[in-house]
Formats: sequence, C-alpha cells, structure tokens
Amino acid sequence: MDKIKTIEGDLNARDMRITLVAARFNDFIVESLLKGAVSCLRRHGATDSALEIIRVPGAHEMPLAVDKVAAARRADGIVALGAVIRGATPHFDYVSGECMRGIAAVGRQHGVPIGMGVLTTESIEQAIERAGTKSGNKGEEAALAVIEMVSLLRQLD
Repeated sequence: MDKIKTIEGDLNARDMRITLVAARFNDFIVESLLKGAVSCLRRHGATDSALEIIRVPGAHEMPLAVDKVAAARRADGIVALGAVIRGATPHFDYVSGECMRGIAAVGRQHGVPIGMGVLTTESIEQAIERAGTKSGNKGEEAALAVIEMVSLLRQLD
C-alpha cells in the first residue's frame, strides 16, 4: 500500500466559496447545525465574504434551492442543513425521502459537493443530540465533508 498513489482532499477552506442552505422549519435545531457549520468553516480558513446562507421554508424545499445554487455555479460546495423529526403520520417518510434523494441527485447532476446535514430522527431528543450535544454537531460534520470533497475534486480535475 505504501507505493500506491493515494489522492485525498485536505481540510483547508481558504479559497472556497461555500453556500449553506438552511431550513427554517425546526429552526431551534437547524440554528445549532448552522452555527456548527459556520464555526467549522471559519476554523478551516473560510472567510465570511466567501460564505452565503440561503434560508428555505423546510426540508422539502431544499433540493430546489440546492439545485439552483449548483446549476449557477455560485459555490464550490454546498452544505444542506435541516431537521425532519418523525411524527404520528407518514409525512416524515415522504419529506425525508424526497429531501435526501433530491439533494443527492443535484450533487451527481452538477458535480458540486454537498454536505448532508439534514437530520432525520425519531424524536426531538435525537435531533438535539445530533445538533451539538451527545452525538456531536452534524452541521459541522457536513461542512468538513464539503471542504474535503471540494479539495479532492480540485485534485481530480
């Protein structure tokens, strides 16, 4: 393995334009994800002038906004942030499934890295855990993934 060429991204966001698409629905959770993502991007060298936040009503609307950003090449990478929490109806399954499929399709279609920071949880407690308490901050993890993937794709181009 020592002699095999290995290509991987680094975590330097200094010259990256990043758009964060954040849902307003479940804002008490999404705001923590957003703070974690922005803090992470700044720690890794991103400047505020290279960051853009776009607010959408909810997770269902995210794929359209993410698609517009990717198609226009407004950003080198996109961080998608939202929270879909299971309730008593099948609405959760439809919203979470369409959100995830839609965002994944945008990334493949446009070749723009997208960090998936959309929580899909069974309870509010699980969402809180993933937004900065017991299970870390999934917004921060999504931002790290975008930084690394932008760096990796630049090397592959």
